[in-house]
Amino acid sequence: MSSLRNAIPRRAHKERAQPDARKKFGLLEKHKDYVVRAKAYHRKEETIRKLKEKAAFKNPDEFYFKMINSRTVGGIHKPKPEDNKYTEEELMLLKNKDMGYILQCVQTEKKKIEKLSSMLHELDNKRPNKHVYFAEDREEVKEIQSSIEQSSKSPSFDNIPSRIKKKTASSYRELEERKQRLQKLEKLYADMALQKELKKPGRKRKLREDELASPTSQPVYKWRAQRKRYDTNCSKWNPTLRELAVEVLANGHRRLKSSFRELYQFPVTVAHQIAGQMELR
Repeated sequence: MSSLRNAIPRRAHKERAQPDARKKFGLLEKHKDYVVRAKAYHRKEETIRKLKEKAAFKNPDEFYFKMINSRTVGGIHKPKPEDNKYTEEELMLLKNKDMGYILQCVQTEKKKIEKLSSMLHELDNKRPNKHVYFAEDREEVKEIQSSIEQSSKSPSFDNIPSRIKKKTASSYRELEERKQRLQKLEKLYADMALQKELKKPGRKRKLREDELASPTSQPVYKWRAQRKRYDTNCSKWNPTLRELAVEVLANGHRRLKSSFRELYQFPVTVAHQIAGQMELR
């Protein structure tokens, strides 16, 4: 019976429209529009009630550090900038991690470029012809030149489907984009490496243009030569190092130059001081 009841045509009851006398007030509000408006009004009313309750029960002696470590800009609370949040060692560690990521990206791009280049034939890049031909007269020279021109002509690709042509063109575009990305990454890695070296201790200065052997767009720095100082106090050494020093210094300067000096980069004068402290000289 339900199917028969639905089969009988019934009149579609439409909602009442805005009367002509009130059309200047816009569309007539329906019940569903009133429900949305009422819910929004009560939600705002509840928020205002909770804020009033918080203000009424607020402790006048309440204090927390965000009150002095933040400021209001355009009605929005923003914390103060923390300039000295990290130490120099932590900043160097973060820069090293960033450099490692950039280096990994450079290596990945190189591998992808090599893979794309091996897949594509690079038909546009003609390889230089280094073959030497010998001719006895001018007629033979003309024949050789004509044969070279015919052989150097690229084959026609008119019979290749358009789908393959589009795919090849997109592959060439991707290869060119990856090459440009690789250049940018290498430049970024070089800049980061330079900044890392500039953070290291030591007196340095930027070379002028007349001091450069070959002109370059990148800045070039020169560090002042600094003498290395070694700790010759044998009492601070670990036992293994002391035993090695005793053995090496007891066997003479030749053994000193070959093993101990190469291992620990000690000059001969420092070795003499060590020998004097250990009563070996």
